[in-house]
Amino acid sequence: MNIFFAELIGTALMILLGNGVVAGVLLRGTKNENAGWLVITIGWGLAVTFSVYAVGNVSGAHLNPAVTLALAATGQWSDQFTPEALPLYLCAEMLGAMLGAALVYVHYLPHWAGTENQDTKLAVFCNAPAIPHTAANLMSEFIGTFVLLFGLCALGANHFSDGLNPLAVGALVLSIGLSLGGTTGYAINPARDLGPRIVHALLPIPGKGPSNWRYSWIPVVGPILGGVCGAFVYKTMFM
Repeated sequence: MNIFFAELIGTALMILLGNGVVAGVLLRGTKNENAGWLVITIGWGLAVTFSVYAVGNVSGAHLNPAVTLALAATGQWSDQFTPEALPLYLCAEMLGAMLGAALVYVHYLPHWAGTENQDTKLAVFCNAPAIPHTAANLMSEFIGTFVLLFGLCALGANHFSDGLNPLAVGALVLSIGLSLGGTTGYAINPARDLGPRIVHALLPIPGKGPSNWRYSWIPVVGPILGGVCGAFVYKTMFM
């Protein structure tokens, strides 16, 4: 149960800080309104970094079903991450993402009514493509998550001074966001998109629109396939 709560709390914290910076930039009347894409990508990188610091010593800080499934598919088990624990990881990551999204809603409570654009409100919770194109959007999520898992495997093969590994993970996420995130918003994490999308559908957000379920499968399928391939390629070539 320590592993379950670590993954739940770590994922919730990551979504609170990550989606929180998106809310601060997009919602009307905040102190950092219109701060831009650079602020969002830096905020997400720091959100991942701190969340890994918070729970990494308990669960390994997957915080992402794409990571969990990729490690399972390539047999990269550990004392914490065992086949029996796989359902606990996946369940905790989804519930944590939903909890984090609900906390973002509460934190920015007065700003929802003042934000008129429905797509802007949805963007606080989940991803949407800059240019809708099913194949290209799916490939963007595949490539971004391929790089994420390939990079995580590479980082795991290096020896860092105590406490520096989470900084490297955060820098990897920042790099993906800056270089590859402009097409779909780089979900690279099924729970990060699907959990908050469900919360958007359930919450009484003033003036909200639909949750764009037509697109919702892309940030789930793309990251899972890309993550498994990224981990498999690294393991085949270098392990």
